[in-house]
Amino acid sequence: MQRRQNGSLTSNEKFGIIVTFQKGEKMNMNILWDFDGTIFDTYPTIVKAFKELLTDQTISEDDILKQMKMSSDVAIKHFDIEKSLFDKHFHVLEQKINPKDKPAFPHVEDVLSFADTNVIVTHKSRQSTLDILAFFNMEHHFTEIITKDDGYKRKPDSGAYAYLHDKYQLDLVIGDRELDLKPARELGIKTCAFQNDDIEADYHLTSYDQFFTTVVNKNS
Repeated sequence: MQRRQNGSLTSNEKFGIIVTFQKGEKMNMNILWDFDGTIFDTYPTIVKAFKELLTDQTISEDDILKQMKMSSDVAIKHFDIEKSLFDKHFHVLEQKINPKDKPAFPHVEDVLSFADTNVIVTHKSRQSTLDILAFFNMEHHFTEIITKDDGYKRKPDSGAYAYLHDKYQLDLVIGDRELDLKPARELGIKTCAFQNDDIEADYHLTSYDQFFTTVVNKNS
């Protein structure tokens, strides 16, 4: 935080973005993040891996994405894929795709650096999650990461969120799907939908350069 000497306003000018607070206020924020489609633009590679499981290769990637944006369970049922086949092969196929093809969304690191604490809950495997974070040198942003390997029920079950909320007193959950935000609402945590205007949320962002005006200043 940068404070004017007269104490009238507080501004955070980090990353060239001005965030204004009233005198005496300090913005603290602990954020729980989804991973795929929220921090990293992984949907193209997810769709690519999912398509390899399909018998009918004429199915469009847009059709696959539409279902995957709801959940992998919805996509499995829609395309009539055996759950055992998906569980055995999908994460292996997706993990083989080079991390360079799974870039972070623009300006997301500005938000990560602004927050006091960042944690992740993802259905991804721990190894795949850590590989991508390490490739982009972003692992230092996160205090704790819960993956599919940690034994919690899948979202929208609120178990993992409740554990992290009790430990870190979360202020916000950011995700791109309804199943990411539903557990937060159950726990009374504010929600932010990323690139999805069709789901219920306290805030909606199409780009992370909107975060400071849309989320932070509205809470100052």
